[in-house]
Amino acid sequence: MVEDSVLSKIIHKANEYGCEVLLNERLSNHTTFKIGGTCRAFISVNSGECLNELLMLADNEGYPYFVMGKGSNLLFDDKGFNGVVFHLGSDFSNISLIDDTTIKAEAGCSLINVCRFACENGLGGLEFAFGIPGSVGGAVYMNAGAYGGEIKDALVSVKAINKGKISEFDVSDMDLSYRHSIFQENDYIITEAVFKLVKKDKSEIKALMDDYLNRRKNKQPLEYPNGGSTFKRPVGQYAGKLIEESGLRGFSVGNAEVSDKHCGFVINKGSATFEDVTGLIKKVQETVKEKTGYFLECEVEIVRYTNDINE
Repeated sequence: MVEDSVLSKIIHKANEYGCEVLLNERLSNHTTFKIGGTCRAFISVNSGECLNELLMLADNEGYPYFVMGKGSNLLFDDKGFNGVVFHLGSDFSNISLIDDTTIKAEAGCSLINVCRFACENGLGGLEFAFGIPGSVGGAVYMNAGAYGGEIKDALVSVKAINKGKISEFDVSDMDLSYRHSIFQENDYIITEAVFKLVKKDKSEIKALMDDYLNRRKNKQPLEYPNGGSTFKRPVGQYAGKLIEESGLRGFSVGNAEVSDKHCGFVINKGSATFEDVTGLIKKVQETVKEKTGYFLECEVEIVRYTNDINE
């Protein structure tokens, strides 16, 4: 079959770069929801050059692929992903200082580590992101934010790859708004981000980061697998408040449940399926719309199984 030979080419190229390659890997092992079937190959990419070549090979052959970071905002189908997953993780997570107030971080670097690096160097401006369980690439992709701060507030520029071409985007070119960036609408894959921060006392930075982290622990259901905030905040409202007012606190479908601790989170109580979570999301959307008039847009990226593969 054609797809087998293409996959062999992709794996061979990944091996040339020394990437870790896992065949028929369960995606539930790599997402914070702990849900998802297998992919044909799970490749941990270790450099921008490697990613560029692998993407070109897959694009040229029409082979389906998905690029992910820490999997904190993803829900994969229990049927899996019928292609290859390129993982930008610890092998793609260098952080460095460009000058005394500017940080460069690769896309696979965790936001938590970027915040720690900034603190160690006496640089403030990213404290709000401490505790967000995502990667730099994912954070830019969705303009992640919390406690009044957003990635766009500190972001200067981004490097991204598309069809073998490496481009640089200035922050003004990214159409950054609430949980949105231009990368949601084009085929560019983020590889690196540059942040401009401000000199600040390390103890002040750490105190603020600790405060934000404690607030997360107290208010969010971190004891259960989840994908972060499940729904985007409607203009002038809060998703959790609308869900609670609609009588859905603790409502469940199978093993998926609207968190008692924070109604804006759908949690996996231990053995929730893809259908449990998507069914609950749909029920919440329908009920909130009926009772309040607001439609809650899903913030979690849902990746459904597809048979769209060349043969």
